[in-house]
Formats: sequence, structure tokens, C-alpha cells
Amino acid sequence: MTTAALECALAECREPATHHIVWRNPRIHPEDRRKIWLACDAHVQFLSEYLRARDFPVVVHEGLPE
Repeated sequence: MTTAALECALAECREPATHHIVWRNPRIHPEDRRKIWLACDAHVQFLSEYLRARDFPVVVHEGLPE
């Protein structure tokens, strides 16, 4: 992975990612499709709540995906 891939997914945030948020849009993604957003400590709650507000299934994990 490149350094840029390890940054928080929030626009204009360049902090290192410390969590990964696994989600999917059930209206367009099949059951086995998952997307991952990386998040820093300051934005993990905002990003996960953003997805939950749209009724997307969301799971937050501490650390980075392997």
C-alpha cells in the first residue's frame, strides 16, 4: 500500500488511518460485496454515522485491514 492509501478517507484529512470501516450499499451491492473506508481517530465516528444514516450495514474495526 502507498502512504496515501493509509490516510483518513474524509476529504482534506491527511491524518494516518487508525480504523477501517466496512460497509455496503444494499441497493446496489450484492450481499458478498463490501467496501472499506479508512479513518483516523478524529473522524471514525463521523464517517461511520454518515454511512449508518443512509441505512448501510456498517462494521468498524480498530487498526488497518490486512
